[in-house]
Amino acid sequence: MGFADGRKITGLYRAEVARTERITPHMVRVTLRGEDLARLPQRGYDHWFRLFLPRSDGQTDFDTVPDHFTLGGYLKFLTTKSGTRPPFRSYTIRAHRPESGELDIDFVAHGDTGIAGPWAQRAQPGEQVVFIDQGRGFDPMEGTESVFLAGDESALPAIAGILRDLAPDTTGVAIIEVPDAADQQQLAAPAGVQVRWLWRTDPHDRPGVLALEEVQGYTPDRADTLHAYLAGEQHLVAESRRHLVAAGVPKSRISFTGYWRVGRTG
Repeated sequence: MGFADGRKITGLYRAEVARTERITPHMVRVTLRGEDLARLPQRGYDHWFRLFLPRSDGQTDFDTVPDHFTLGGYLKFLTTKSGTRPPFRSYTIRAHRPESGELDIDFVAHGDTGIAGPWAQRAQPGEQVVFIDQGRGFDPMEGTESVFLAGDESALPAIAGILRDLAPDTTGVAIIEVPDAADQQQLAAPAGVQVRWLWRTDPHDRPGVLALEEVQGYTPDRADTLHAYLAGEQHLVAESRRHLVAAGVPKSRISFTGYWRVGRTG
């Protein structure tokens, strides 16, 4: 996951759970603490990392995690004993407070489905985790005058970080689809960026459909000065990118990543 930005930004960090909080019906915030978090660079926007979690059976060997997530490090990790190897997923930093050695991560929680969400719901203070810094994917290109951001609930932390760190005079649109109206959050954003919240009325509705319909109804005023960011369910991301390219947005001005796919747990 994430974006290729040409930089090699890596580094292993250790932390423990400080506390957890269900901030909306389908989102759990886990706050980590640790001395390593004071030295973690603040890259802003959609700063992301690969998070290695404790195994549910309690047999976790975090020493198997490589210092860098290069191809060689990953292959070495895969050759270690599978019975103690920690599972990992990619996540975005929601907030980082280096002065207090704390970091917030928001997890989508849909009951017992998947690995990371269920862990976040049952995580206890003192549990150990490690993560590898992967930098950020969103870097507005030179000449950008407006932004277009779109994603589902899995992309909410990344979009929130981007909105928070955009220049105050930035204009544009952010489309965020969530499971329920109660999952909306108060987000810091430039006054010129319109945040459109969409929520599914039926829990059985396919995620991303509403957001895709909104994206397909969007036409940029100046495609050559727009920077787009698309994230979330893979079909939503792929079709949204297809629409923007057809609308004249240069491919180089579209950052995108498919976090997950309907029918597959994460």
